[in-house]
Amino acid sequence: MNDKTLPILQLDDVLLSPDIITEFFCCDYDKCKGICCVEGDAGAPVLMDEIAELEDCLDCVWHDLSAQAQAVIDQQGVAYSDRDGDMVTSIVNGKDCVFTCYDGESCLCALERAYREGKTRFCKPISCSLYPIREKQFSNGFIGLNYHRWDVCSDAVRKGRAENVRVYEFLKEPLTRRFGKEWYADLCALAKEILER
Repeated sequence: MNDKTLPILQLDDVLLSPDIITEFFCCDYDKCKGICCVEGDAGAPVLMDEIAELEDCLDCVWHDLSAQAQAVIDQQGVAYSDRDGDMVTSIVNGKDCVFTCYDGESCLCALERAYREGKTRFCKPISCSLYPIREKQFSNGFIGLNYHRWDVCSDAVRKGRAENVRVYEFLKEPLTRRFGKEWYADLCALAKEILER
């Protein structure tokens, strides 16, 4: 299916890029080693209410963070306003998220690890959970969802094709957390209709 022929899709007040339905994606952590946490030129986008959550988690994850990350947080906090005026997680050396920790060669999210160990109720910013979907808020109240292509995720694209997993299927849990079960069910129905054309 060629998604370039499809118009922008709409579910309630959410506008979706059609490639969220048509493209394949499934993270391959064994190959990428969590590189998305340490590559790029800005931190992960955060919502204003998530900043308080990040601050509340600091005691639980502090010992997992590098000395450099701790120094950045001490100096500027858990988040900052990037060049576009968006709030993002603070970063170390112009690229690594301050909440990155390491397990051998792999990068892990200290926040998610603490959550999975039952130490916090906050997993991580929704933008991290939704990746490779990027969310944009519009002044009219609408939300835009776009599939972000990044060469460091080429293994995820290959794995998605091999396992026949589309972007929206891979992100079922975070999409449901963000927009609700009913919205996700409507997305699945829309995807079925489009993919059967």
